[in-house]
Amino acid sequence: MPSADAALRAALHRQRAAYLAHPVPDRAERLADLATLERFIREQQEALMAAVNADYGHRSRHETLITEITPALAALRQARSHLLRWMRPQRRHVDRLAFGLMRNEVRPQPLGVVGVIVPWNFPINLSLIPLTYIFAAGNRAMVKMSENSRHLARLLIEKLPAYFPPEKLQVFDETGEVGVVFSRLPFDHLLFTGSGTTGRKVMAAAAENLCPVTLELGGKAPAVVCEDFPTALAAERILHIKCLNAGQICTNVDHVFVPEAQRDAFVQAAQAHVPKLYAGLDSPDYTSIIEPRAYRRLVAAMEEARAGGARLIPLLPGAALDEARHRIAPHLVLDAPEDCELMRREIFGPLLPVLTYRSLDEVVARINAGPRPLALYPFSYRSEQVDGLIDRVMSGGVTVNDALLHVGQDDLPFGGVGESGMGHYHGAEGFMTFSKLRPICHQSRWSTFQLMAPPYGGLADRLLRFLSR
Repeated sequence: MPSADAALRAALHRQRAAYLAHPVPDRAERLADLATLERFIREQQEALMAAVNADYGHRSRHETLITEITPALAALRQARSHLLRWMRPQRRHVDRLAFGLMRNEVRPQPLGVVGVIVPWNFPINLSLIPLTYIFAAGNRAMVKMSENSRHLARLLIEKLPAYFPPEKLQVFDETGEVGVVFSRLPFDHLLFTGSGTTGRKVMAAAAENLCPVTLELGGKAPAVVCEDFPTALAAERILHIKCLNAGQICTNVDHVFVPEAQRDAFVQAAQAHVPKLYAGLDSPDYTSIIEPRAYRRLVAAMEEARAGGARLIPLLPGAALDEARHRIAPHLVLDAPEDCELMRREIFGPLLPVLTYRSLDEVVARINAGPRPLALYPFSYRSEQVDGLIDRVMSGGVTVNDALLHVGQDDLPFGGVGESGMGHYHGAEGFMTFSKLRPICHQSRWSTFQLMAPPYGGLADRLLRFLSR
């Protein structure tokens, strides 16, 4: 049986050879690939959802439809409808005085073979949506799934060959060594979604091949509730998103800033609202933490915060923890110590620290003292306050008066900044990320540049004086 290294390199060799034999698929071929990807989703929808449910232990069927299946189909629709415009060469300006009748264009062309490293939290979404833009741009793809997505990886590896040949698409499971080898392959582009710690390793490995990377990482995305915004409405919207997928979303609200005088009202609103969403921890609509190790990490962080003087408020009636099914009820965390785990690293779970402030300057300074977040969520009806926060706090993306929703907009780019990532995909930016924008200069029948050829004399002097006037 070949090693992981040999199998991966053989797959890359096969795809690169196919690319070199046919480097620029036409629009009809790309539309056919997108149609095939949509057919795969529709024909395997139930199996896809069942596989993700098995990987989680329990994952709400509706949440999988809302966050994975529906967005993937929407991205495919959008790519098909805009593909002709995206593929069209762009005319660019020519300095006629210097270059006469030349013609300039920028032509988007496929890069070749793109590698995709997929995390476990939204593995359908974060594999199939990138493939949408990779195929729209005319590329081939190799996809590496997470070790926490065993059932889904097995399904993809079993079913996808009936839809795409291996020289177009191949999926790999994580066996303990695949990820390291995969990130060291000389792809033409590499997309990684996951933690900042792993992202640094992936970028360092890709640098050995000068392989360009798009990194979609995470961070501590803040919500900022301003004094003018209704506290109860802010609590409802923030907790709705915080509970989604049990908080296991890289763009989820990590913590919330509320005016000092409104903290108690925010707490009361959250306590009233969350039981309307879920009757208890055993609700079929509430998702499990992905695996026991992640569950234990979150429980340990809760215990550390409590030992440091924090007050943890469970938001569901009945039991707050279920170790057997690795479930944790949504909690608010008040007075969390600055040096505790919940305040130092991305939470990635259903725990929401509530921080108070007296002025927005204080909030801005506190956010800017840390790494740039993947998302920012200002809540205010005053445009000057919203614009002030957007201008003064850099983040990957922004949803105003809600959370997460900017990620679901097909025509908005998605990506981080600084420690929350680099590069974009989704929409036109996704197509451009996986394309080479080739500048092409067409010389005319008569070249004015020949007037500048040696031996230089009076004509060259006069032309240079004219051009540099």
